Amino acid sequence: MTSPSSTRLRVLIADDHPMLLAGVHTVLNRDPEVEIIGEARDGQTALRLALELKPAIMVLDLSLPSLNGMEVTRELRAQRSDCKVIVLTVHEDRAYLRKLIEVGAVGYVLKRSVVEDLLRAIHAVAAGGMYLDPLIAAHAFDKTPDWPPEGPTAGVDLSEREVEVLRLTSVGHSNKAIANMLKITVRSVETCKARAMDKLGFDNRVDLIGYAVEKGWLPGS
Repeated sequence: MTSPSSTRLRVLIADDHPMLLAGVHTVLNRDPEVEIIGEARDGQTALRLALELKPAIMVLDLSLPSLNGMEVTRELRAQRSDCKVIVLTVHEDRAYLRKLIEVGAVGYVLKRSVVEDLLRAIHAVAAGGMYLDPLIAAHAFDKTPDWPPEGPTAGVDLSEREVEVLRLTSVGHSNKAIANMLKITVRSVETCKARAMDKLGFDNRVDLIGYAVEKGWLPGS
């Protein structure tokens, strides 16, 4: 018989501010589908616990001592790519968002939005998606010198399959997962993605996420 806890979303939280930790506990404990399996107050401990406890999701403060959230995310994604990282931050600067996307974070929630948005973000990433705080998603890629990277993308002619592959990639699915969903080979996924990225003039994940925001593919965008 399957125990109730085995189907819950196992979440590890890391923040060095006791009041915020308490607030995150309160928010997550409202949801019977979420189980908090541990907490950390510094980056080294957060990384160690993530590797030991194997949470499905880590809710991670960007400004942790010993290792910051950026470093923890990069290392965790290298060692345990199946763990989804949601970053909590006070920073609304688009530069932080772009760097976090580059290192593999799939959720970005402003601390002032925790009560309203954290559970929404957790369920979005658990379902294989990506979540950007609505307060920053709309302008994170808007009217910057490097977006769009090669001029307007509206007139680019993508096939239906290329659009499917880009959309699924943008919300965090792996090539293997996309191949299973679309019932095609991993090689076909790689080819479609490369061809679409080339047509759009994109050469990194940040460009793709910006395009996904523009198209409304991400929650909150």
